[in-house]
Amino acid sequence: MAIDIRLANYADRADAAALVALLDAYARDPAGGGTAIAPELLARLPAELARRPQAYSVLAFDGDEPVGLVNCIEGFSTFACRPLVNVHDVVVLPSHRGQRLAQRMFGRVEQEARVRGACKLTLEVLSGNASALRAYAREGFAAFQLDPAFGSARFLQKAL
Repeated sequence: MAIDIRLANYADRADAAALVALLDAYARDPAGGGTAIAPELLARLPAELARRPQAYSVLAFDGDEPVGLVNCIEGFSTFACRPLVNVHDVVVLPSHRGQRLAQRMFGRVEQEARVRGACKLTLEVLSGNASALRAYAREGFAAFQLDPAFGSARFLQKAL
């Protein structure tokens, strides 16, 4: 597969266009909620990510066609006293699913996380997204728990 996997340059027009197109395609997909992202938000997104040194994105191109995206945001593990990287969005266009493209993008995500000194990668996934759960398990992701008596960690949110 002649797919180019690389870190996104948010200031590059082609990379910025690929990022917003792929993220919007994901948002419109049932796994992403099924609703388009507002155009004014998409227009601001590359510049807003560029302002945040803790953010990075990995893009996959099949020739000139953007086909995959992983957005990452660095956090901090107080227990390890080191950065961690949260995988925030994983996008593979339907035309390229089933080709282990996510696996290749995760390789680049992990490489950059190691450069940043991260102790771990984290992500959240909907429980009904079986194909994503299988892909993440192949990459070594697993439910997190400190003590089995307290159960596994759960991802929660509160809108502001």
